[in-house]
Amino acid sequence: MDNVTNAAERSAVINIGGKEYELVLTTRATKAIAGRYGGLENLGENLMKSENFEMALDEIVWLLTLLANQSVLIHNLKNKDNPQELLTEDEVELLTSPLDLAAYKTAITEAMFRGTKRNVESEEEASLKNAEVGRRPPPG
Repeated sequence: MDNVTNAAERSAVINIGGKEYELVLTTRATKAIAGRYGGLENLGENLMKSENFEMALDEIVWLLTLLANQSVLIHNLKNKDNPQELLTEDEVELLTSPLDLAAYKTAITEAMFRGTKRNVESEEEASLKNAEVGRRPPPG
């Protein structure tokens, strides 16, 4: 398997205001998260430590908007003649309920996991291929 993965393999789909968005963890999103939290490893801890309910909601809305907009930005990059509008934090706040946000946390986690998972199968296949090469008798 090559190193190129499509967005569907590293995303989770949510519905906001009747429109589906793919949550995608891109390098750009990872940089934004690192800038805000100091790295992906600090994200969960910081979300749990939010001082109050309002701050926790703000952080989830920010993260949801960031990840949903990655698929819009990818679409716009590939379809310059048919761009889509970016989702705003205000839209997310108006088109969702706190109950929705709780459900979206699962999708956020899934997108983050898929975006950072390593393809162990292909690494194992490469190791097997390397091992087979080493076992072949020398030519001649």
